[in-house]
Amino acid sequence: MEIILGIDHGTTRTKVLALDRAMRIVAEGAAELPQQYPQPGWVEQSPQDILETTRAAIAACLAALPPQTKIAGLGLANQGETVLAWDRETGQPVYPAIVWQDRRTAGRCAELAAAGYERLVHERTGLYLDPYFSATKVWWILTHVPDAQRLARAGRLLVGTTDTWILWNLSARRLFLTDTTTASRTSLLDLRTLDWDAELLDLFEIPRSMLPDVVASTGVVGTVELPGWPEPVPVAGLAVDQQAALFSHACLEPGMVKATYGTGTFVLMQIGPVPRLSQHGLVTTVAWTIGGQASYALDGGIYTTGAAVQWLVEGLRILDRPEQSDEIARSVADSGDVYVVPAFSGLAAPYWDPRARGLIIGLTRGTSWAHVVRATLEGIAYRVRDVVEAMEADAGAPLQVLRVDGGPTRNSFLMQFQADVLGVPVEVAETTEATARGAALLAGLGLGWWTTADVVANWRPAVRYEPAMGEDERERRYARWRRAVERAREWAE
Repeated sequence: MEIILGIDHGTTRTKVLALDRAMRIVAEGAAELPQQYPQPGWVEQSPQDILETTRAAIAACLAALPPQTKIAGLGLANQGETVLAWDRETGQPVYPAIVWQDRRTAGRCAELAAAGYERLVHERTGLYLDPYFSATKVWWILTHVPDAQRLARAGRLLVGTTDTWILWNLSARRLFLTDTTTASRTSLLDLRTLDWDAELLDLFEIPRSMLPDVVASTGVVGTVELPGWPEPVPVAGLAVDQQAALFSHACLEPGMVKATYGTGTFVLMQIGPVPRLSQHGLVTTVAWTIGGQASYALDGGIYTTGAAVQWLVEGLRILDRPEQSDEIARSVADSGDVYVVPAFSGLAAPYWDPRARGLIIGLTRGTSWAHVVRATLEGIAYRVRDVVEAMEADAGAPLQVLRVDGGPTRNSFLMQFQADVLGVPVEVAETTEATARGAALLAGLGLGWWTTADVVANWRPAVRYEPAMGEDERERRYARWRRAVERAREWAE
């Protein structure tokens, strides 16, 4: 048997799938990735943990393959905006990885915006001045870590996102690269030239020599060594996790939309070969580059969704495990007019308010913990509608269907309420691991195994939820939600 590996290096877990030529999953492996929170608003990971987690997940998948299996190649999807810096000569990191959720550079972003650079960054990159993106994280390392400053002066410092770090190590330091989708999340890539932009590098004070080469999303770029595997394996597909999921959902036509629910929820709309800037608070990003042709997407990131349910378990301790939220939410007729705004790390698209904070409002003496659980799930669905409404406004056309994946899509209450509050069907992918599958599909495209038409023909939903809520009720509830959001905004000092 010949297979392709799809690796999803996620925020809290790395998942690896093996696909055969019929796009069937024949083996899988996973490993958990811990995070550290050294200060409020700071989120870090150990660079060594990133490597060990990736190797462990790959090894688990390889161990599940039958004897005499051949690996034709692999695709790697990554966290996107998480940043590392290391010594070119020793390979040692100079600081922990700064995770995409980290908010430590909010002040620097505000300074750049006050100095009038918001328009330049948005028009050149499609992004906003927000600590979510990579450039200010790199700036922070260069200005606050003495070892980074010393190595930079010596020309020995390398910086990159998690894909770059993983490939550099798995290739015995031969590959120093990233792909166009990941580079488009840095605030340093020109969306039109698909190369690092000199003016932006100067703005963020980042030397070009530290950055990896930018390559396409498909096509062989080199080989890596996998744990316990006797032969080098070609790397043939690279993408940010959300773009890989968009590809897995076969959202290849303009106007098609997917949402991936996990720690956060990320909604992407395919917009075609022209990078159109959002007028409604969304990000424009590279969807992928295939055969020399770029496709673009509108992107709405929601920082805290699945993490809000985890908070009910670990923070409030009103649930033993996240899966209980489905049954508990159904135990009450409605939320009792309680609204939970899960802005634990601020609000991203379409608000871009890093000073927003989480909010529970509408509590009365009759409120139970079940109402809070239900309102938390409803808050996730409302946040997705916030993003979808912005996409509809930018596209000038209503959404027809939402394709979804991720662990929380197993929650049937959440998915039904999502359909209800959007007023359109929600189609759940056959596998919750759409990101790893998308990475494998991109690699298969790069190796000539499949065409985009094959990807479209292979997609089918496991479950379809039809909206059941009346329009008047839907709009009444959403109007109340918007009032709650306004009360959560600009809270932090």
